[in-house]
Amino acid sequence: MLRVRVLVVGAGGVGSAVAAVAARRDFVTAMTVTDLDPERAERAVGRLDERFSAAPLDASDVAAVNQAAKELGADAMVNACDPRFNEPIFEAAFAAGCTYLDMAMTLSKPHPERPHELTGVTLGEAQFAQAAQWQEKGQLALVGMGVEPGMSDVFARYARDHLFSEIDEIGVRDGANLEIEGYAFAPTFSIWTTIEECLNPPLIYEKSRGFYTTEPFSEPETFNFPEGIGPLECVNVEHEEVLLIPRVIDCNRVTFKYGLGDEFIEVLRTLHLLGLDSTKKVRVGKVDVAPRDVVAATLPDPATLGDRMHGKTCAGTWVKGRGPDGSEREVYLYHVADNDYCMTEYGTQAVVLQTALNPVIALELLSSETWEGAGVLGPEAFPADPFLELLADYGMPHGIVEAPEREA
Repeated sequence: MLRVRVLVVGAGGVGSAVAAVAARRDFVTAMTVTDLDPERAERAVGRLDERFSAAPLDASDVAAVNQAAKELGADAMVNACDPRFNEPIFEAAFAAGCTYLDMAMTLSKPHPERPHELTGVTLGEAQFAQAAQWQEKGQLALVGMGVEPGMSDVFARYARDHLFSEIDEIGVRDGANLEIEGYAFAPTFSIWTTIEECLNPPLIYEKSRGFYTTEPFSEPETFNFPEGIGPLECVNVEHEEVLLIPRVIDCNRVTFKYGLGDEFIEVLRTLHLLGLDSTKKVRVGKVDVAPRDVVAATLPDPATLGDRMHGKTCAGTWVKGRGPDGSEREVYLYHVADNDYCMTEYGTQAVVLQTALNPVIALELLSSETWEGAGVLGPEAFPADPFLELLADYGMPHGIVEAPEREA
């Protein structure tokens, strides 16, 4: 196995959890965790071994990120920032000759005239536009390598390779029964990213029609999640899997639906109604500020909520088609993270840890050359079996449910 040196850009909840997970594996020679706030970067590595260090870094500064990678001698760069910073980090990784990994792709822009019917600029479009350059250079950008997208795409690949002879529909379904003591409203993940994906027009893929969009929170269905989470109403949300999966896996339809809950949806709708989801700065007194940044600043940091959280979160991929024997089949491949377990084992809340596991597993597979590739690729482009084997080795195995209960 090759040893790797890794630059992590962003020391928020996910970036800190990436370091905590990687600290238990010996394939990492050195990992530097960086952040605009140097104290946050120091906290991320404070209890880890001598392989881990911290440094200040402005993720929006291409030259600075490139220089940090070169000073470390980084083999890989993990983008643990929100998607606003994808383009400069992506550019810096290419310039530095690093393998690049992120957990969310470059942002979309709705169609200017028909946003709930036609696509505008799609998620990841800016990255895929550079695929030929990465391919020509023999360099890999592994995009969407979180939990969703990421592990969900791995599940789709496993289903194609082992469970189905023909796939009709692939639907990523996410739900949780997490409760947070002391807060009426406290998102378990970045509110900035949550607003972006939930209020943008959801994307759907159909082979006969291509990609198209719908109204936010459309096509509600009840999905029965495993391991005690139970039935939740799920609605369409914009997500990268809808774009990534059809690039590799032949199927008739791909969707992403999230079990948000009525209360959460109403809060998001209210934010939109008041214009508080906007990223355009407005004048307040003597300063210019984006309303969405104000919302984020007033809410608790999701990384700090673990001690108040209880319950489980489930990420998974529902697949419908025909099994190897030609008979009709439906399965749900899933991963459940229990918050109490995550806090006990890693000191990190469940949603954050479930996201951070995946880029570390991918790095280990790349370091052993079990996964190999060049260009701009998603997780579904690689064999699923070794990933799922390592997931179990990390102590958090996946599960499979035959014929999951769902009601449109």
